[in-house]
Amino acid sequence: MSDLDIRPAVSADIPAIVAMLADDPLGAQRESPDDLDPYLTAFRRLVDDPNQHLAVAVRQGKVVGTLQLTIVPGLSRRGATRSLVEGVRVHADERGSGLGTQLIQWAVDESRRQGCQLVQLTSDATRTDAHRFYERLGFTASHVGFKLAL
Repeated sequence: MSDLDIRPAVSADIPAIVAMLADDPLGAQRESPDDLDPYLTAFRRLVDDPNQHLAVAVRQGKVVGTLQLTIVPGLSRRGATRSLVEGVRVHADERGSGLGTQLIQWAVDESRRQGCQLVQLTSDATRTDAHRFYERLGFTASHVGFKLAL
């Protein structure tokens, strides 16, 4: 897979990223690929925040994967900095190719480069295939998550 480039996302990547976010049963319920304005507004906020890293995987000029990495300074764990991986998506044509592993490895490597002592991620309780994937990469299910919609 030497033809793969993982790089920071640019605004021109947003349609492809949103399409991948919407390309599953959960995403289809919450994403709106026909209206990119809120995504472009969010992208500008991400670009302005040095702790946010929206990355894309590109093969032959096509965006085939994405994730967001957030660097979180903290006081717990003796002032440890941690990272949070979110929005991991691989284009349907690339699933099973090892691209997801490469994206997560990029996130772990970037977390180390940023001085993080811990990499965290959450996965919807219904995404059992994703849970097995993360466990194969060395992540452990350690917490119960809670959300409050506002």
